Amino acid sequence: MSTPVLARIRAAYARITAVDRPEIWITLRPKSDLEEEARALEPRLAAGEFLPLAGRLVAVKGNIDVAGLPTTAGCPSYAYDPPADAPAVARLRAAGALVIGTTNLDQFATGLVGTRSPYGAVRNALDPDRISGGSSSGSAVAVALGIADLALGTDTAGSGRVPAAFNGVVGLKPTRGLVPTDGVVPACASLDCVTVFARTLPEAESALTLMTTPTPIPTPLPVPARVPGPWRIAVPPVEQLGELDPGWAEAYASATVRLRAAGAVLRPVDLTPFTQAAAMLYAGAFVAERYTAVGAFVDSGPAGLDPTVAGIITAARDIPAHRLFADRDRLAELRTAAEAALGDADALLLPTAPGHPTLAEVAADPLGTNARLGRFTNSTNLFGQCAVAVPAGQVAGLPFGVMLIGPAHTDERLTRIAALLPPPVRVAVAGAHLTGEPLNPQLLSLGARLIRTTTTAPVYRLHALATTPPKPGLVRTDEGGAAIETEIWELPAEGLGTLTAALPHPMVLGRVDLSDGTTAPGFLCEPYAVEGAKDITEYGGWRAYRSATSATPFAPSPPRPSGVPSSPSRTPSSPSGVPSSPSGD
Repeated sequence: MSTPVLARIRAAYARITAVDRPEIWITLRPKSDLEEEARALEPRLAAGEFLPLAGRLVAVKGNIDVAGLPTTAGCPSYAYDPPADAPAVARLRAAGALVIGTTNLDQFATGLVGTRSPYGAVRNALDPDRISGGSSSGSAVAVALGIADLALGTDTAGSGRVPAAFNGVVGLKPTRGLVPTDGVVPACASLDCVTVFARTLPEAESALTLMTTPTPIPTPLPVPARVPGPWRIAVPPVEQLGELDPGWAEAYASATVRLRAAGAVLRPVDLTPFTQAAAMLYAGAFVAERYTAVGAFVDSGPAGLDPTVAGIITAARDIPAHRLFADRDRLAELRTAAEAALGDADALLLPTAPGHPTLAEVAADPLGTNARLGRFTNSTNLFGQCAVAVPAGQVAGLPFGVMLIGPAHTDERLTRIAALLPPPVRVAVAGAHLTGEPLNPQLLSLGARLIRTTTTAPVYRLHALATTPPKPGLVRTDEGGAAIETEIWELPAEGLGTLTAALPHPMVLGRVDLSDGTTAPGFLCEPYAVEGAKDITEYGGWRAYRSATSATPFAPSPPRPSGVPSSPSRTPSSPSGVPSSPSGD
């Protein structure tokens, strides 16, 4: 007899086969073991036992103890058989979760790239040519690919946040000490945190709550007192963010706009103490703690050592004690400066990382590329802060993430603020909403930004409709279709809802298949409306047709910063905020 839990297990293992990503796992448990555990849950549930995670599948980073599975920390020769689950694992299991296996990582949790492992480089969930981020690489990818519902990672320098950003999932890095680190192979014991990955904030919050208590209780973490008023968010000037990948500054600006639109008050902040402290994590004496953790083992020259990791750990052996004391004093100064810069702000908003490198870029410069990735994350644990990393849209078709950082024990506060940042949605336009066309100001007024120009898959016909203003009708066809020029725009989810609500017949919102194999919501036309309309498919797009027929193009909107809504006076608007011109693409 099948149950929902058994069905979930079987779906997960079918997904493992389908995605063919063996590098995610160090040890994958047999499906039959999980099925047996699932059956054992049934009488407990029937008896009314509180099991809030019943049947949820959890992947566990390979440096966290899981009874019955070897703990390797990414090094086969280091492996040992733990006598019991780490408390974080035990508490999730007590809530009904099922551990599916242990995941790959940057060896000894040393790295932010996900490539430093004899078990193989963990590739990004969406683009196999790019890194997954580390060190909790396998855990983040297992969640992103829909195999696991939750995953445990660790975070010393950003390992619970960078992989979340690169794979489009949520990463919670709690206040240090909130979740026990017993049963975790240390990287830097004074800084390490157990983290959680999930596809949604509520799922991540639930898991974190359960891991902070010895027994499952259905209550949230308490929110520390704060001065009443709207959320106060510290935002640094863009020049202090340093070099970012193309499009990332605009995506970050879009996130700040969405927070402001949600009622938050944005305040400037000097990021200097944060970036200076971040540089100290590896360049200073604090890296010596990594030698304390596993240095003697590395010095013994065992098989399976990653050369980059081994080099970092052995180099830390000879750091003199006086440097550590000097760095501690300097860190105290920077922490005081950082706290002063934040003032009474509830959170600091930053890009989670400055860019997303390829596997080839990491191979060409393993240390430099890794150091760049920690620019915004390295200081968090040094300053004793908590953080949450959440998806915030896409850049060039890949996930873009932002991070909220706050004082210790403001974990729930951060998740409340992060909930104001639902990721924007994409919309495909092929007619009057194109750049320079009459209805483009509708997109701009809703905070939309142009992502790229592309074409549809070759399965559409385009027709010129007799409307005011002129616009085409895009219709999918079973045969005789062609690729049609299309722009992909990104805008807040509520903005797409506003546009959809104002669509007149015969326009509809539907799925548009794109030339790169992806899909996006887009404006289509009901087939009845193109009967008798001129077929203009041969032109390859609306703008080409307008140009070829000498139609006067609409004057383009003046340039403005991406992510900043246009002035309401540009186009008359209805009370709903949508320009009053007839909508539709």
